[in-house]
Amino acid sequence: MIKTRQWAGKFAFESLNPAIVKAAVGICVFAVATAGAAHLRIPLPFSPVPLTGQTAVVLLAGATLGAAGGAASQVLYILLGLIGLPVFAAGSTALMGATAGYIVGFVPAAAIVGWAARGGFRLSALLPAMIAATVIIYALGVAGLMILTGASFNAALAAGVAPFLPGDGLKIAAAVGLSRFTVPFWHGWNK
Repeated sequence: MIKTRQWAGKFAFESLNPAIVKAAVGICVFAVATAGAAHLRIPLPFSPVPLTGQTAVVLLAGATLGAAGGAASQVLYILLGLIGLPVFAAGSTALMGATAGYIVGFVPAAAIVGWAARGGFRLSALLPAMIAATVIIYALGVAGLMILTGASFNAALAAGVAPFLPGDGLKIAAAVGLSRFTVPFWHGWNK
């Protein structure tokens, strides 16, 4: 029988690259946070898309982790749902229904915000990037509504964009505010 010390010595934990560990932790944390925000939802009787906190998490993931890390966190979130874990607000069939376009839009949205945050926290770069990222989520969401539910363009806008504008304005403000802390923390962690 191998003693614990001998077993631990067989694996070079101390040789793990801290940057890789840091990236993996961040990606996992934001994938789980996106899943958690999916379950903080308010169903809207006039829309097949519920109101959730996910877009704030997606924007914050991009700002904090950068383009690659933010996008990877959302890809992981989608993969968790595809393997059957209950991470989607609309249930396990979300990628076949009304919310599919929005969920797919999380990946490029996080990447765009991450690209804007590459120099650290700069409101002049992050705010327009978060607005653009939200527009991308809307565009893919409307496309998904039209393709998967057969809604017309106007009906998809009315059900999939208009009800969310005020809340998404607040989510952008929250993501900008939180990123003032998460970006410097993340970039300074483990240096």
